[in-house]
Amino acid sequence: MTMKYTEDHEWIQLEDHEAAVVGITLHAQDALGDVVFVDLPEVGRTYAKGEVAGVVESVKAAADVFMPIAGEVTEVNEDLRADPSLANTDPLGNGWFFKILIKDMEEFDQLMDEPDYVKFSKANG
Repeated sequence: MTMKYTEDHEWIQLEDHEAAVVGITLHAQDALGDVVFVDLPEVGRTYAKGEVAGVVESVKAAADVFMPIAGEVTEVNEDLRADPSLANTDPLGNGWFFKILIKDMEEFDQLMDEPDYVKFSKANG
């Protein structure tokens, strides 16, 4: 499965040709520290690329979770809502935030792949 990354430290992984899963990266959860609360988007709502779709709060800070590409939210991770620490313990797996129906695959194709994201993260510490 193909995973891409944003400059705002979200990841998005294709599930099939029109559906994807979204979460925060290892870099983001490391910068935030212990996550204590997540505000997830509303299922059925359509978001534009870059629009705030949620919030993650830690003992150190709060940060917006941005929509990596335009799409409609089809599911949210209720396990994450019940146990926000999943964003720390498994941010690329069980700590996913929401699933979307992709509106424009070209937006997905324009995101960074893993090597580019690693370079970006190191350069923008």
